[in-house]
Amino acid sequence: MPDEELDDLLLHLTGRMEDEEATTLQGEAGGRETLYNFAFIDEDSKREVRRKLLKAVALPGHLVPFASRDLPIARGWGTGGLQVTMALVEPQDTVKMIDQGDDDSVNAVNLRRLIQKTTGVTFTTDTTQASIVQTRHRIPEEAMRADQILVLQVPMADPLRWVEPVLERATEMHAESDYGRMWVYMYESVVRTGDMNIAAQYPVVVDKRYIMDTTPIPRYDVPRLHQAETLFLFGAGREKRVYAVPPYTTVVPLQFEDYPFKTEHNPAQCCERCGSNDTYLTQSFVEPQPPSTSGRWMYLCSDTSFCEKRAQAREQRETTEIL
Repeated sequence: MPDEELDDLLLHLTGRMEDEEATTLQGEAGGRETLYNFAFIDEDSKREVRRKLLKAVALPGHLVPFASRDLPIARGWGTGGLQVTMALVEPQDTVKMIDQGDDDSVNAVNLRRLIQKTTGVTFTTDTTQASIVQTRHRIPEEAMRADQILVLQVPMADPLRWVEPVLERATEMHAESDYGRMWVYMYESVVRTGDMNIAAQYPVVVDKRYIMDTTPIPRYDVPRLHQAETLFLFGAGREKRVYAVPPYTTVVPLQFEDYPFKTEHNPAQCCERCGSNDTYLTQSFVEPQPPSTSGRWMYLCSDTSFCEKRAQAREQRETTEIL
């Protein structure tokens, strides 16, 4: 990433470091009362998160410790990503919240309610309209722009946890670029299964330096991190770590010459709703309908907002053809 672009990005993040006044929300009786600090967590905590994010942007892929605060949700349900979003969100922002590509899942709905109640900001389900997108398990199908930020919830921050459970030793391995054990782990995966049998959290090398965990996003989304226009911020609340992939950063999956990285995409499968065969699909079980006695599995786009757009466009085309 060029130095001037990095400077602009750091200035953009620094611009979000001004203190926000406490949110005033409209009461049921028509009066106004102060219920929460803007974005719930206190300003000192938000400043600390933003400063750690600046360091993470300056060192792509590097795990940066931060003081993870307690939130009214259990650790493991998105507290890391939520703290990053709450530290960055401003009153004029438009936020999108998704869980495995779905805007209406339990996790996405409850996190959205918390942010809405403590900020009053505008929410959307349209990726193109959002300034901040917080996600779990997916990168949106629509390409994100340079003026957008993607915040990812992280369950396990350090990929070396697979091969080195001792945190202090893993930190030394990162400092020394000692990733031999990880390559052995990948080799053993090929020997035992005949392929890179890693469905999610696929390890990547960021900016030719650090091995980074890609969170539980599927392998299908890993290539989207490479030279992307947008800023990716990762927050692990339970492990108290943040890290980042700045725009236009080189992100290369770990792979062997004779076993190159490949996604799980199957062009023979398509979404039954919008007809797409170039998106990440999930399976849903359809209960049997009389006179049938057995159910079936149907493929649908994981990104519900994108699927809705494409389905509407498909219906319009079919209507136009009929007319």
